[in-house]
Amino acid sequence: MSKKFVVTSSPHLRSGATTSNIMRDVLLALAPALAASIYYFGVRAAMMCVMCVTACMFFEFAYRKALKMPDTTGDFSAALTGLLLAFNLPSSLPFWMALIGCFVSIVIVKQMFGGLGKNFANPAIVGRVVLLLSFTAPMTTWPVPRGMVTAAIDAVTAPTPLASAIEVLPTYTQLFLGQIGGSLGETCKLALLAGGIYLVFRKVITITIPLAYLGSVAVFAMLLGQDSLYHLLAGGAILGAIFMATDYVTSPTTERGKLIFGIGCGFITMVIRVFGSMPEGASFAILLMNVLTPFIDRLTTNKAFGGEKKK
Repeated sequence: MSKKFVVTSSPHLRSGATTSNIMRDVLLALAPALAASIYYFGVRAAMMCVMCVTACMFFEFAYRKALKMPDTTGDFSAALTGLLLAFNLPSSLPFWMALIGCFVSIVIVKQMFGGLGKNFANPAIVGRVVLLLSFTAPMTTWPVPRGMVTAAIDAVTAPTPLASAIEVLPTYTQLFLGQIGGSLGETCKLALLAGGIYLVFRKVITITIPLAYLGSVAVFAMLLGQDSLYHLLAGGAILGAIFMATDYVTSPTTERGKLIFGIGCGFITMVIRVFGSMPEGASFAILLMNVLTPFIDRLTTNKAFGGEKKK
């Protein structure tokens, strides 16, 4: 009888989802893109991914060991950061440069701010941006993927489809299947969309941010007189919209907030692509919106029933 009157603090309904389960689902969703990157860019793509995952897990373990904190590598968040960072790098990037990106992502962005759940921005995004600003030439040199045949490019390296120097634009089919130059994980849109459908089916992410992000890219591209479909399929918009902008820690919690966040990412991406000096703007867009996430949450969080508005 007494058990009926036990009162506990919220939450009263608990989900069976855990951090490690969610991270494993995202890693599994990235498997098709990983297979595609290895197919198109060869063994070095696999080596880059393995190196980044191993380095990120090592940096997290070493940092927490040095500060006598519990080991958190078992939640697979460091492994996911490493794979996402590798997906944002060209396969030809020297490994020592990639190691710097891993250190920045894990030690500086994640652990020095308190670990998982306290980082202000997506660690892989910051690692990629730091590498891009520090080593611009190696970060914007992409090997020719298998199946890419065009007389307008060199036999060893090729520009990304968003680069203004390209003379013969790839077809929509080449863009969709990944027969283009680019970072490891951003080229094959078919593989990325398959992973995104899996995450939605598993209820790991909602469709709000990806739909708002990609929809706004298409709308702003049309308003600016650009080819909307080309901008959706070229560059890292789909990779960013599905796997990076949806990060639990650095994206808004409310549906209205997610809608604002996605539209902001799409708008900034197009502004950088069309008016900026760099051909791609997805990473910078997501990073800037990560910084605005606390303000978006404050703006869109519902007031508690019966509560007073803050003065």
